[in-house]
Amino acid sequence: MTQTTDAWSGSRSGPRAEQEENTRSRVLGAVLEHGPVSAADLGEMLELTPAAVRRHLDALEQQHFIEVTMVRRRSGGAGRPARRYVVAPEGHAKLGDDYLEIATDALESIRRIAGPEAVHSFIQERVDRLEASYRPEVEAAGDDVADRLPVLVRLLSRDGFAASTNEVAVGRGESRTIVSAQLCQGHCPVRELAARYPQFCELETELIARLLGTDVRRLSTQAAGAHVCTTHVPLARPGPAAAPTSGDRPADRTTGQITDQTTEEGRHD
Repeated sequence: MTQTTDAWSGSRSGPRAEQEENTRSRVLGAVLEHGPVSAADLGEMLELTPAAVRRHLDALEQQHFIEVTMVRRRSGGAGRPARRYVVAPEGHAKLGDDYLEIATDALESIRRIAGPEAVHSFIQERVDRLEASYRPEVEAAGDDVADRLPVLVRLLSRDGFAASTNEVAVGRGESRTIVSAQLCQGHCPVRELAARYPQFCELETELIARLLGTDVRRLSTQAAGAHVCTTHVPLARPGPAAAPTSGDRPADRTTGQITDQTTEEGRHD
């Protein structure tokens, strides 16, 4: 991340200053990839002392590379929200939007001269190129969504999307089952463009679904103001429905869903 290093180098020089800049770049990279993330988690993953993490986080915050967001604790309850760090909008701008003005002018010219359909076609061609590049490696991982997803994460990260995954489980203890994952993208190289042209997000979501071979759902986008682009990915394709037995409770004919009581009974099986 040479761009970020240059931004805070100032008048300092020498091995000590270079080490500080490299460490600060690592901290920013970790926030970019894992945010929202706590200072404690950053220290653990980067093997830094709490004092060192705080020093770098404070400096990055002063430079407007990162900012603090308050996140509700997973354990629930009435406790105070937890402090988490994310890349600030200014930070995203300094991490790869060098040609934003030129790209924006180009798309606006296409829209003005050839109409909105031409803009859509331009974005579709870009997505098609990504798909052609990604598909061989994704398909080589096999047909299982859980095997394809890590490959897609690696390819997206290679192209600057800072991708990662979080597994979503149901149940507790031995009955805990991984049923889905969230594909997170900590950085979007076309964030500002996507804010003006939502086709970027729409076609990218369709691309993810095609490559993984399953229906996905976009939960949030940076273009719409979120800190992270998040896509819900079911890891198990639904199989054929089994014939009901006399002991089964029927599904609600109005909603098509099994009642909560039936769901809880199923968890005890």
